[in-house]
Amino acid sequence: ISAVGVSRYAGMMSDAGRAARTINAHLSSVKALTRWLVAEQKLPRDPLAAVTKPNPKSDRRCERRSLLPDEWPWLIQATVEGPERFGMTPEERQLLYEVAVQTGLRSKELRSLVGGNLIVGDDLAMIVCKARSTKNSKDARQYIHRDLAEALKVHLAQRKPTAPMFNFPHETNLARMLRDDLGEARRTWLRAACNDPATYSERESSTFLMDVNDQGERLDFHSLRHTCGAWMALSGEHPKTIQTVLRHSSITLTMDTYGHLFPGQEAAAVNNLHATMAGPTTTLVTTGPEAIPSATSSTVQRQMQRAGDETLPERASRCDEPDPNRAQAKPPKSLPVADLSGVVRPDATSGTSSGGGTRTPDTRIMIPLL
Repeated sequence: ISAVGVSRYAGMMSDAGRAARTINAHLSSVKALTRWLVAEQKLPRDPLAAVTKPNPKSDRRCERRSLLPDEWPWLIQATVEGPERFGMTPEERQLLYEVAVQTGLRSKELRSLVGGNLIVGDDLAMIVCKARSTKNSKDARQYIHRDLAEALKVHLAQRKPTAPMFNFPHETNLARMLRDDLGEARRTWLRAACNDPATYSERESSTFLMDVNDQGERLDFHSLRHTCGAWMALSGEHPKTIQTVLRHSSITLTMDTYGHLFPGQEAAAVNNLHATMAGPTTTLVTTGPEAIPSATSSTVQRQMQRAGDETLPERASRCDEPDPNRAQAKPPKSLPVADLSGVVRPDATSGTSSGGGTRTPDTRIMIPLL
């Protein structure tokens, strides 16, 4: 195994028109093999450590779209009123679509559900998907609305707890079933405007309820999971909540997928920035002979006082103007002069000892206390 040979193989796939995501998957597999060989000490070093993988986002061949909130009622109406498709009754397809949107479970995870995975309590209802069927190999506990839980209980009343929750068609027909219901919904939507030629022409030229929208994004069954995250983002749910519901491995994946859908965050951020730059506004009080600026916050008043720009109202008294209403203060008391003619006392520490002799006079001056 050499880096040159693997890079040549990746180039051959690119020349054959394979997508970057496909090439990325092939390189990930072979690089995982060489890492394992090094870990098991079967190779001294990884020969593919320098091989880089292409960015799948640079060459996406299939972009999924989510359902619009306005499209959902038309889809459900067409599903309920439609015929049986691929072995699923209209009522069962309706429940399947609702469970897929509310839980965000993948098609493989939904296919593994049985009647016993529905748990309905006094104050909550959830669907539990076992770890053996989830992508991250962890149990998924997805909450659902109480009304949907009651409808599922009625749907599962005649089935055993170990029976599948839904009669799924073959995996190749799952997306076709959803697109057939979506196509019937579009025809119903167009027929609703038959009496208005202008409205009918406008609807016919739009991509509303089509499996491919004007951005080239295509609808498949996995789009219902994408719809779950998109609708939560549009409703203003916190990104961490969306990450928890969809069970993303990192918040980066959540923000890269749904970050652009959070409503009005960029505009609100710019407005808050402008408010910070503009600062508090001031108004003019025109009741006096001179206009006095009146700040709308104490912060602006303190700034004006420090700058010396605050105008003194006429009703205030200046410091150098006498106030006739102010009582005259008593004259200050004078300090008494200390008498420096005190008696000089001999110093007990100077001169001879108590046995006799003369003493040296003390030159310190004793000031009597006042």
